Amino acid sequence: MSVFLGIDIGTSGTKTLAMREDGAILAKDTVEYPLYTPRPGWSEQNPEDWWQATVQSVQAVLKKGDIDPGEVKGIGLSGQMHGSVFLDADKNVIRPALLWNDQRTQAECEEIESRAGGRSALIDMVSNPALTGFTAPKILWLRNNEPDNYEKTKQVLLPKDYVRFRLTGEFASEVSDASGTLLLDVKNRSWCQPLLDKLEIDNALLPEVFESEVVSGTLSDVAASALGLPSGVAVVGGGGDQAAGAVGNGIVSGGTISATMGTSGVVFAHSDEVQTDPEGRVHTFCHAVNGQWHVMGCVLSAGGSLQWYRNQFGEMESAVAAGMDTEAYELMTAAADKAPAGSEGLYFLPYLTGERTPHCDPYARGAWIGLSLRHGRPHMIRSVMEGATYAMRDCLEIIKGMNIPISQIRVSGGGARSAFWRQLQADIYGQDICVTNSDEGPAYGVALLAATGTGAYSNVVEACSATISVTDSTATSAATKAAYDKAYPMYGQLYRSLKNDFPNLAELADS
Repeated sequence: MSVFLGIDIGTSGTKTLAMREDGAILAKDTVEYPLYTPRPGWSEQNPEDWWQATVQSVQAVLKKGDIDPGEVKGIGLSGQMHGSVFLDADKNVIRPALLWNDQRTQAECEEIESRAGGRSALIDMVSNPALTGFTAPKILWLRNNEPDNYEKTKQVLLPKDYVRFRLTGEFASEVSDASGTLLLDVKNRSWCQPLLDKLEIDNALLPEVFESEVVSGTLSDVAASALGLPSGVAVVGGGGDQAAGAVGNGIVSGGTISATMGTSGVVFAHSDEVQTDPEGRVHTFCHAVNGQWHVMGCVLSAGGSLQWYRNQFGEMESAVAAGMDTEAYELMTAAADKAPAGSEGLYFLPYLTGERTPHCDPYARGAWIGLSLRHGRPHMIRSVMEGATYAMRDCLEIIKGMNIPISQIRVSGGGARSAFWRQLQADIYGQDICVTNSDEGPAYGVALLAATGTGAYSNVVEACSATISVTDSTATSAATKAAYDKAYPMYGQLYRSLKNDFPNLAELADS
C-alpha cells in the first residue's frame, strides 16, 4: 500500500507520522524546540527550528517504520495558526516569527477595525473581528514598530507554509489556515482585496491559496535529499492545526463537534454554510473539507495551564513519576480526584496568555480565587483542570446559542487521554462525550488529506468514514453535572469582576 506522511508544526514541537493507505499508523516521531518570550505577552520562534525538526522527524519515522521511501506518495502539512514568517527578496527569514499566542498587537487591532470602518464592517468582510493572535495585526505591527524590517519584507507565510516553501520551493497556503490571517474573504475562500486596500497591504506579500486536499507543489531535489525521500512527492495544501485535527477526528459533517484540550483548547463545529457570531466571540473559518466551513472557539491556555502547573509546582510529581516509570500528569490527576467537584469554592482563571473566546482580552491574566486554609494540593490541581474546562464550556455555550446542532461531542488532545479529565469534561459540558480510534490529531488529518489529494480516496468525508470510528464514551454524572451547573456562573462573574484590573496588572508587569 501507498504511504502518506502527515507533518504538524506545533508550538512545542513538530510531529510527523506515516500512515498507510488504509489508515494504519506505521510510525511517528516528535522533535521539540524552544519558544521565546523576550517581553511579557510576546511569543516568538525561529522558523529554522521548524525546518530542522521536520527533517529530523521525517528521517526518524522512515527509520522507525522501516519504510521504503519510494512508497511515500504524498505529504500533508498542518501547523500552529496565525504565526507570521517574514521573508526578504532573497527568501531569507528577516526576524523571529510572531506566534498565535503573542499579545503585542492590541493597538494594531484597533487600527484595523478603524480602517475597516468598524467592527461590524470588518466581520462582514472577513467573518471575524481583529484579534491580537491573528496575522494581519502582526503585519501592521512590523510596519509600525520595525519599519526597516517591513521594508525588506517581500513575503509573509504561516508556519506550516514556511515549511512547505522549504519542501517545495513554492509560496502557497490553503483556505483553512489562511482564514486565520484576518485577510481572507471566508465566504468566498479568497484573499479579501477590499480589506487589503484599506490596510494598505500589498497582496503580493501573500501566497496563492488552495483547497486543503489540492496538491500545492512537489518535493524539491534539495528537500528530498535532506529528508531521505524521492523528489517529486506530492505536497497537498493541508490545514491549520484545528481544521486538520478535526479531519483527523472525523469532524467532517454537521452535528458532530470536537473539544480538543491541547496547549490551547478548541471547540470546533462543522458547518455547511457560513455562520458568524455578530459579537465576534467565536471564529468562522473555512474548513479543510472542500467547500465547507467551521465555527471555532479558542481557549489560549487550556491544557497549557496544567502544563504550567507541572513545570512550576510539580517537582514532587515529576520526581516520583521518574522513579515509577509513569508520567507526572497521572500523579497530578490522581491527586485532583481526591478533591470534590468545584474544589470547595476554589477557582482558577486560565488566562495565562490573555484570552480569546469569549472575552477577546489580551490583558486578561490567570488567577486562583477563593483560597483558604481548607485548600491543599488536590484542590489546586483540580481547580486548574476545572478552570480550563469551564473556559471550554464558554465556547460550547456560544456555539449552542448560534443554533448549530450538536448531536455528538468528540474529545481529543491531552485532556482525552485521562479518564478523570474525560469525566470532568462530560460533567462540565453536561453532555456525554466520546473518543475515536484516532488520537493523533492534526498530523493524522493531513495524512488523510494527502491520501485524498493523490487519489487514494475520492473526498475527505470518504477518507474519514473509512478510517475513523468511535471507540469509547463517557456518560455525564447527573449529580456532578448539577454541582458544576451551580458553580459555572461564578466562573464567568470572576472574570467580569477583574476585567478592569487586568490592564493595570499587565502594565505593572511590563514596567
